[in-house]
Amino acid sequence: MTAGALPRVVPEPLVVDLDEQGRLRTPEDVPVPVDRVADHLARRLRIPGWATDIHVYVHGWRTPPATAARSATRLLSQAMDLWTARPDRYPGLSDGYRPWSVVVRWPSSSRPTLGGYRLIRDRAHSMSAEGRGHAPYVIGHLLGYLDAGRVDPRASAVLANRNGQYLHLTGHSFGGRFLCEAMQRAAERPPVLGWSTPYDSRRPFTVDSALIFQMAAPRDAFVRHYADLFPSGEHPGAPLRGPLVLTHSRWDRATGFWHLRAERRPGIGHSGAGPAPVPQFSTTLLGTDTPYPQHVLDHRVVNVNADGLYRGSRLTRLSPAGAHSDFLRPESAHLLLTLAERSR
Repeated sequence: MTAGALPRVVPEPLVVDLDEQGRLRTPEDVPVPVDRVADHLARRLRIPGWATDIHVYVHGWRTPPATAARSATRLLSQAMDLWTARPDRYPGLSDGYRPWSVVVRWPSSSRPTLGGYRLIRDRAHSMSAEGRGHAPYVIGHLLGYLDAGRVDPRASAVLANRNGQYLHLTGHSFGGRFLCEAMQRAAERPPVLGWSTPYDSRRPFTVDSALIFQMAAPRDAFVRHYADLFPSGEHPGAPLRGPLVLTHSRWDRATGFWHLRAERRPGIGHSGAGPAPVPQFSTTLLGTDTPYPQHVLDHRVVNVNADGLYRGSRLTRLSPAGAHSDFLRPESAHLLLTLAERSR
């Protein structure tokens, strides 16, 4: 693509690979030493100047590497198609919508059994565990690098770099856990954000929106594990300035049937978030021809009931995962695109 040219389709994402310990791997499948993570990402990440929105996507359970990249591209392509067809439905994007994405891949394959679910649950925990897991550290560095070029935060409450680019996080299943851990780690540990310049306490790390499809985590996870995501008296500079939006569907057997047996309670992806340190709002996943009212999404935590759309086929409803991966559809892209629009 020539300098200054704008892509007609969503470009292939930049891929970041992690191993079973959450360590960053090079394209040659060599682990990157901890003290070289920042340099490695800085060499590989070249944010295109034409992009209006940067999307970081982390996949979930039983997702092959190639499928992870295709899933991100599919969602963003659907979003671009929606905006191109009816820009009047997204007035906040009057200056355009040109997405660019980074896909974080990790080893999520297992048998579709209770043992397989527990294996990946434990792996996800191990990859994020304090003192052992590298995933939050690596993803935190990634988010910190994308944050480094933002405009003066005193002039804007949202994250945008010098090119006016907004940062959005999207996760599926266990990928949502990694994003929540990474946001907390990035915000709590200033060196993660500081490449070669000192950390500026006047410039808190923030993301514009976070959307997690069918999160594989206990319903009380935001009280037990992720309370620091939200602003409070103790954490006024919390990382999540925009809403955290969570879809759920009773047809999701992975976070219903399997999660219930592995954790003795259903997961967020099946039943929505339970108690949280901030007020919540519940709504329904809308069709692409229906705009979301502002008051529906303007909350710290938004539970989106997708029972009517994330249903799977007759075959998948009785499969081990059920409708766990039935989020790759235009209605999901409509929600993602609306969050990008409202971040302006």
